[in-house]
Amino acid sequence: MQPEMFTISVEAFEIVSHILTLGYASMAAAMLFFILTKNDSLPQFRMSSVISVVVMVSALLLLYTQKMSWVNAYAFDGQAYSLKAGADLFTNGYRYLNWLIDVPMLLIQILFVAGIAGAARTSYMTRFSVSGALMIITGYIGQFYEPGRINESVTLWAVWGLISTAFFLYVLVLISRVIKDGKSRMTGPPQKLFGAILPLFYVAWWLYPIAYVAPILMQAGVSYELTVVGQQVIYTVADIASKVIYGIMLTATAIMLSEQQVAKDA
Repeated sequence: MQPEMFTISVEAFEIVSHILTLGYASMAAAMLFFILTKNDSLPQFRMSSVISVVVMVSALLLLYTQKMSWVNAYAFDGQAYSLKAGADLFTNGYRYLNWLIDVPMLLIQILFVAGIAGAARTSYMTRFSVSGALMIITGYIGQFYEPGRINESVTLWAVWGLISTAFFLYVLVLISRVIKDGKSRMTGPPQKLFGAILPLFYVAWWLYPIAYVAPILMQAGVSYELTVVGQQVIYTVADIASKVIYGIMLTATAIMLSEQQVAKDA
């Protein structure tokens, strides 16, 4: 792709800038929520809230860095935004670094609310950590070759994407088992809310591979501008759903379970 093709409209530049700002602002607001509600649940559930706080800090900092990467790469020429001479190209690499930190923790935190303990928890933690990290690392390698980059290679991009997807599917199998197991231990409203995490998980997490393959649209003649805007919107919506909304649902489930336990013990 020639450098002049990186020229984008004012609207496209602002949409990406705004969606990235929404992303890290959402993480900041959610971080405050998880801190303030941590003690509303019993001690056995609180690690989930602690992990959510760590995830929010990581996402906040790296999404802010992603936003600065976008802003610093372009300059307004009076009509549109063009890549600055000598500027680093905008990259999704910061997102992958964030996911490398967050994904294993997001997978592990549900174990505390699901009530999975002992050897089963250790087993799930190991499998979640290894498969989650490998899923992100292989996707990170693949994004270096995505269509639209200077060193694009559709073959390498697709191969690494498929390897990442294999780990992704394995994670979906594991999380489905965890939620099914957790639901069997619950009754009433907590069970219903906890069960709703699975469809959220499937919808939010499937947005990531959709965003990953978005650059292939440029091979079909779709502009870089439309592709990068679409990809950043999808990635950010997925991040908010899979971290903020997911964490809030876990917290709410933990609070309701705590209230049930307190009422039972009274």
